[in-house]
Amino acid sequence: MKSKPLPVASDVVISSAGREWLKWLALVLMTGDHANKVLNLGMPILGDISRVVFPIFAIVLAYNMREVSPASRRQSMVRLLCAAVIAQPFHVLCFGDPLTLNVLFTLLLGVFVVYSGTPMLSLVAVLTAGWFVDYGPMGVAVVVTASMLFHGGLHVRLLLALAASVALLYLVNGNWYALAALPLLAVLGRVPGAFPRWRWTFLAYYVGHLALLAAIA
Repeated sequence: MKSKPLPVASDVVISSAGREWLKWLALVLMTGDHANKVLNLGMPILGDISRVVFPIFAIVLAYNMREVSPASRRQSMVRLLCAAVIAQPFHVLCFGDPLTLNVLFTLLLGVFVVYSGTPMLSLVAVLTAGWFVDYGPMGVAVVVTASMLFHGGLHVRLLLALAASVALLYLVNGNWYALAALPLLAVLGRVPGAFPRWRWTFLAYYVGHLALLAAIA
């Protein structure tokens, strides 16, 4: 039995140009954070300011998934899975933790939970695989609550749910800097105009920068 398609709310808008600016900002901050960790640069500020990166990627992904057809969404999930698998060996080489799956698996699991149409299976996935992905179930929750907001509209309870899920990243980060992603999204998400968009940019860059850092280290 097929699940009913989720309704799309029209009162939550992140502009196309805004999404691209946000992703490029997140890529730059992510690179600085990873270089600092892997190459021991001794610059903790790079780690602090990069706490906004995961919420930005998670929320923008949730918005993009809302806009596409089910077929395109499945293709996007396949691309995420392929890139996640390719990146995992480099992730282990860089960060030395073979039991933690890279952040692409976190994003993929979040999308699966929202669109699988099988609540019990989704719950099992979060309670099992969720503990082995980067940012854990807290990271998955950001994707899920962002999707709830984009499908449910600008309601206070949905905004609070998203803010709470981002705040819960404190359990991973040890600080509250991730919350700064929300005003960034509110401001940059309204940037007008066009911005070039390449489908594989983020995924290819993620894999490539980990491979390069692993080779240098």
